[in-house]
Order: sequence, then structure tokens, then C-alpha cells
Amino acid sequence: MDCAQLVKLYGAEPSGDGRYAPPQITEVVSTMIKGNPDPARICTRHVERQDLTIRMMCRRFTRLSNAFGKKLENLEAALALHFAYYDLYRVHHSLHATPAMAVEVTDRAWGLSELIG
Repeated sequence: MDCAQLVKLYGAEPSGDGRYAPPQITEVVSTMIKGNPDPARICTRHVERQDLTIRMMCRRFTRLSNAFGKKLENLEAALALHFAYYDLYRVHHSLHATPAMAVEVTDRAWGLSELIG
């Protein structure tokens, strides 16, 4: 198994009207952790895409939102429901199947009653 770490270092946060704009990346440091990963394929896009998907589907992770919870148990339940929906119920357009079907964990998309039950 090949594993690497990519760390992005950012400059100062913008102030004024553009305060919601991301800061500029000043340096990118990649470190080989295990094996012999291809340096050209070390990236953060998969993690960033998953982060965006979670923030868009679970509104409690959206910035400047009042959809927060006070109990850790409720957060855990919301995340468990999100991942079950994403992996077992929702058919992805790029895969023409659910992720669980793509890796042959299940042979069909789950129904709503199975997901909630």
C-alpha cells in the first residue's frame, strides 16, 4: 500500500470585502509515509470533495448556519444516516450504481424502509 501526506500552507487571511475568499496557498509540502506513491498523483481532491459533499448534505457543517446540535449522539446519528444514504441508497450518476454496489458489498440499492430500519 502506498501512502503520502500533502500539506498546504496558506498566507494571511484576506480582510475587508473579500473576507470569505480563501487565502492564497504559499507552499505545498508532500511527505512519503509508506510504500512508493507516485508524486504526480498525491493530491487532496478526494478529501476535499468528500468534505464538500458532507457539508452540502448535512447542513450542520455549513458555515454560518444555525443548524447545529448540542448533543454528540445527534451528530453521530446524522453522520451515520448520511453515510448510509450516500453508500447504500443513492445511485451515483458516474457509477450508475451505489458505491456499495460498485465494490460488491451489496447487489442492489437499498430501499428507504431498509435504510431507516
